[in-house]
Amino acid sequence: MDFWQRYRAIDARDTRFDGQFVTAVRTTGIYCRPSCPARTPKASNVTFFETSAAAHEAGYRACKRCLPEAVPGTPAWNLRSDVAGRAMRLINDGVVSRSGVEGLARQLGYSARQVNRILSEELGAGPLSLARASRAQTARTLLVSTDMLLSDVAFAAGFNSVRQFNDTISEVFALTPSALRATARPAERGPDHRGGPGKAPAVAALTVKLPFREPFDPGIFGFLAVRAVPGIEHAEVSGGGVYSYARTLRLPRSAARFRVEFDAGSPDAGPASRTLTLSCSSLDLHDLPVLLSRVRRLFDLDADPVAVDEVLGRDPRFGTSVRQTPGIRLPGAVDPAELLIRAMIGQQITVAAARTALTRLAAAGTVLPEGTVLPEGTVLPEPDGLDRLFPTPEQIADSGSELLRGPGRRIDSVLAAVRAMSSGELDFGYGDDHRTLAAKLLPLPGVGPWTVGYVAMRVPGEPDVLLSNDAAVRNGLKALPAAAGMPADFGNVSPWRSYATMHLWRAAAASKPSRSASRQAVASGQAVTSGQARRMATAAAPATPRRRPLQSPAGSPA
Repeated sequence: MDFWQRYRAIDARDTRFDGQFVTAVRTTGIYCRPSCPARTPKASNVTFFETSAAAHEAGYRACKRCLPEAVPGTPAWNLRSDVAGRAMRLINDGVVSRSGVEGLARQLGYSARQVNRILSEELGAGPLSLARASRAQTARTLLVSTDMLLSDVAFAAGFNSVRQFNDTISEVFALTPSALRATARPAERGPDHRGGPGKAPAVAALTVKLPFREPFDPGIFGFLAVRAVPGIEHAEVSGGGVYSYARTLRLPRSAARFRVEFDAGSPDAGPASRTLTLSCSSLDLHDLPVLLSRVRRLFDLDADPVAVDEVLGRDPRFGTSVRQTPGIRLPGAVDPAELLIRAMIGQQITVAAARTALTRLAAAGTVLPEGTVLPEGTVLPEPDGLDRLFPTPEQIADSGSELLRGPGRRIDSVLAAVRAMSSGELDFGYGDDHRTLAAKLLPLPGVGPWTVGYVAMRVPGEPDVLLSNDAAVRNGLKALPAAAGMPADFGNVSPWRSYATMHLWRAAAASKPSRSASRQAVASGQAVTSGQARRMATAAAPATPRRRPLQSPAGSPA
C-alpha cells in the first residue's frame, strides 16, 4: 500500500488494516492503529510504519485510546518470502529470546550484522527492537486478560527481569503495568490466578482472548477434528455454535496442554459476540509467548480474510463458495517436524487410515502425568484423555519400525526423514519458504512436490500454494461451476492459491454422499450426530485416496 491508500484507510477507520501498519503523528508524538476513533490527523503530520517497533525507535509511544498492540498481527510475514518476512516469523516464535540475534542469523543463513541491516532498512527496527515489541504485546494481552501477578506476567512475556518489564511497558504505553491493566473492562478479564496469601490460585488454567479479523469461518475446527490423534488431540463441533480444539504440545522449556474455543455468538448481537479464547497450562511461563504464536499460526488468526475473499470472489469458479463460507482459514502447524511426519504417513491413503497409523505411532510418545503441575503448585486435571505428547523424531527413529505399518518403502522413507531430523542433517521451520523447503525436503526418499507444497502451506503458512496434483483438488474442480477462459493454474487469484486449495477441498467433500461424510466423522472417534458429522466432513479437507507415487529426487518412483 502507498501513502494515500493507507491514509484513506485511517480516514475510514477501517478495522481490516489494524495490525498491518501503524500511524504515527508528529504533532502528538503517538502512534495509533488505523481504526483509532480519534480525529484523522493532517496528512502532512503523518508517518506510517510497518511495525510498532519502528515507531518506538522513532520516538513515538502507543496511543492510550486505541492501544495499537491489541490487534491481530500482519499477514505480510507469510506473504513475504524475503529475509525480513522469514525473520519476523522466527522472532514471533521467540527465537531471539531463546537464541539471541546470533541464533536468528544462523537460521536465516546470514551474519548478525547483515540481519540487523536488512531489518533496519526494511522494517525500521532491528531484531532486538522487534522482539522487544513482541514481548510488550504479549505482556499487554496478559495484563488486560488475566489477573496474573505482575512478576509472572513479566516472565511469561519473555522479559528477563521485572525492572526490564516495568521500563518497557512504561516506555511503550506511557503507563505503568498496573495502570495498563486498569484500562481493561472487568468482563475482559480471565480467571483470578492470584489467590490469597499462602493460597494456591483458584483456577489452574490461564485463559486469554485471541484477536482476529472478521469474518472467521469455524470450518478449520472440522479440518482438525477428522485428523485428531487420540491421546494427543481432541476436537468438538457442537450444534450450538461452539467449537473447540485441545491438544498437548512440546514447547522449548516444557510440555503444555491447551484448548481453543470459538463461540459463534448470536446473529442478532453481531461480530462483537464472536469470541476466540485460549486456555492453557504450561510448566514454564517463558514458553507462553511461543504457545501464543503457534496457536495463532494454527488457526491463521493474522490472515486478512476480506482481501482473500475479494480476490477469490472475482473468479466465477469460487464466487458461490466464497459467499457461502466467507473467511476460510488456512490450518497451520504447531510443530514443523510433526507436520512433516504426518504428511509423509498420510500420502496415498485416506484421512481415516492416516489417523489410524498415527494413533499407533503415538504409542512411542512421552506419557504425561495425570495432572499438569503449574509453577504456583496447582494441578490441572487431565482434559479429554490428552495423556501423551506426539513422539519426537528420536523416539520414532528408535521404535518406529515396530509401530509403522504399510508398504516398506513408505516406512523406510519416514524413518529416513526422522533420522535426518534427529541428527540435525534436516533442520526446517517457520523461517523457511517454499523454495528453501524444496531444497531441504526433496532430497529425502519418498518426498515429492505434493509433500513440499503441503508442508509449505502449513508450516510457514505460504498463501500461494496450489496442490494441483492432489486428487481431492481435482475432484473439487469438477464440483465447481465451469468457467471458460479462466487459467487452469489459478494465477488470477494469486497470491491466495492456498485458500483456493481449501475451497477446492471443501467443494470435493461437499460433493460426497452424506453416508461417506458420516463414516469419515465416525472414523475420527467423536460422538456426534449424523448432521454434525456431515458438517465436520464438509468443513475438512477430504481424503485423497490415490495421489501420485512417492517420488525420489530424480522424479522416478522411490
